[in-house]
Amino acid sequence: MPRTAPADDELDPDFEALLGFLRDDRGVDFTGYKRASLRRLVARRMSSAGVTSTAAYLDQLQVDPAEVRALFDSLLINVTSFFRDPTTWESLRTTFLPPLLTAVGQDQPVRVWSAACATGEEAYTLAVLLHEALGDEAFRRRVKVYATDVDEPALTAARAGRFSRKSLEGLSDEQVEAYFPRDGDSHVFRQDLRQNLIFGRHDLLSDAPISRVSLLVCRNVLMYFTAETQTRILERFSFALHEGGLLLLGKAEMLLTHSDLFTPVDLPHRIFRGAPRRGRPRLPSFAANEARAAATRSVTEAAFLNSPDAQVVLDADLHVALVNESAGRDLGISRQDVGRLFAETELSFRPVELRGLISTALEEDRAVELQDVRWPRRGERDRFWDVQVAPLRGESSALGVRISFAEVTRYHDLTGALTQAHAELQEAYEELQSSSEELETTNEELQSAIEELETTNEELQSTNEELETMNEELQSTNEELQTVNDELRERTGEVGEVNAFLESVLSGLRTAVAVVDTDLKVMVWNARAERLWGLRAFEVEGERLALLPGSVPVEPLLACVRSVLRNGGDPVPEQSASTTVATNRFGQQVLVTLAGSPLLDRAGAVRGAILTMDEHSMEQQSGSGDDEQTA
Repeated sequence: MPRTAPADDELDPDFEALLGFLRDDRGVDFTGYKRASLRRLVARRMSSAGVTSTAAYLDQLQVDPAEVRALFDSLLINVTSFFRDPTTWESLRTTFLPPLLTAVGQDQPVRVWSAACATGEEAYTLAVLLHEALGDEAFRRRVKVYATDVDEPALTAARAGRFSRKSLEGLSDEQVEAYFPRDGDSHVFRQDLRQNLIFGRHDLLSDAPISRVSLLVCRNVLMYFTAETQTRILERFSFALHEGGLLLLGKAEMLLTHSDLFTPVDLPHRIFRGAPRRGRPRLPSFAANEARAAATRSVTEAAFLNSPDAQVVLDADLHVALVNESAGRDLGISRQDVGRLFAETELSFRPVELRGLISTALEEDRAVELQDVRWPRRGERDRFWDVQVAPLRGESSALGVRISFAEVTRYHDLTGALTQAHAELQEAYEELQSSSEELETTNEELQSAIEELETTNEELQSTNEELETMNEELQSTNEELQTVNDELRERTGEVGEVNAFLESVLSGLRTAVAVVDTDLKVMVWNARAERLWGLRAFEVEGERLALLPGSVPVEPLLACVRSVLRNGGDPVPEQSASTTVATNRFGQQVLVTLAGSPLLDRAGAVRGAILTMDEHSMEQQSGSGDDEQTA
């Protein structure tokens, strides 16, 4: 008998083994996610793959990388859009963003973190919002938007900054024109502003948070985690926020039990402010490492941009990814070239052919150096450079290439930069020491009534998060159904046009036409047939030909139809046409010439008969007979 699924608080060994495989193989830990949601999503993939047991599905994942990618796509639900929930963004824009920027200071950097950014719509929304608030010059100089996720394919799409027109529906036409110029069939975020956005892989559970951010956006993500995991993530968010910084969450995320970390300032829109740090615990588990890592990141970023050596970084596809200021000043390449194929730039072949050096460095996985490269410039004295091309390695593959030009015609004094770096590091250590001395435990046991209320609130919150998760899944399914419905509407329109064309052809014939099926039931009845019989089309369609009331004799008609059906797909000879006398709807006797032909389907099988009834007046027939006798 099949084993029943365990309850959410019970651990299924096979299911936990599957989660362990995903953690070890892809570096993403799903053990902190709610088991009910995970089981539902994994069961859906198992059904698509035709697998009935978790153990068998784990075996398939170990040999099928494509199925691992498909499972990741199911587990990491990337449902996002520009200015999603417009009233929330409007509240942030009008009520909270202006005082937040004022509190940061006019010349201080503005650091923003979009956690779990998916394909980047939310990060670009933040960039548009801050650019409109600060203006072009201040945005370029002060703003850094850090956008992180664990889904590498989603991050690749986010880095490209390329969206369809339909994806930009949350933006006004003016914003699309100002920030997303058209490029072919799509729109691309402005390259001059793109350098202010930094996309990178980051696991909310295992990686240290980005520090000193003024605004942190993480929407509709916490609801997928267990209560314990949510607490761990929120502690990291609290550490990441600058004093007085804001946290923006999704609609289903309330933080009712974390008032010691965050204070709601606009609960309907899920906007919270970090609680004052004095008198509440910090993060003893990684506070020291994070402060050190934050200082190191800042020093690394400043060192790259301000390095006296001109440096250019290429991504894995050999597109220009980063350019420092010295490169822009000395090498004729600037941040405007970010995103271009390096082989298309002048620097790739002048002053030295670099494309071959890049291939050698990647193939042999080592740094390649050229010394004393002469670079003549018109109107300037010759300058000499030491050139180094070095591959940038990840855990399993090359991340890109770093190209550095060190000018050897003169040397720069690095003492000031090193002193500044040491001063910043020392300041970070002192701040860490001060913060560590302020740590103390302030949690007290809550009264029994408060505990019961919190338990109820937790249950309601869990239910609400489950409903929100299902709503996300239904939204994805609804988009697929909408696409199918649009295709069906197009096919229906085409069928309508064909029917209208057939109706116009039949109406234009001057001969009465009737089409019957093999059971002699009327399928088509044109206007001339209505005039001859005195019966409208809606009165006869679906009725047997032999039972129609009227003045046209039925036996000749039946004989003609049977002859056609008997001959099958063979042509009916002309002499098989017959003439009979009938009375039209005006009471006049007329001669009716009957002829029939088979109605065939695409395979040549007989589906019925096409019967034509050509009406002649008695005088025309008499005249025709006299002419024949005279002849």
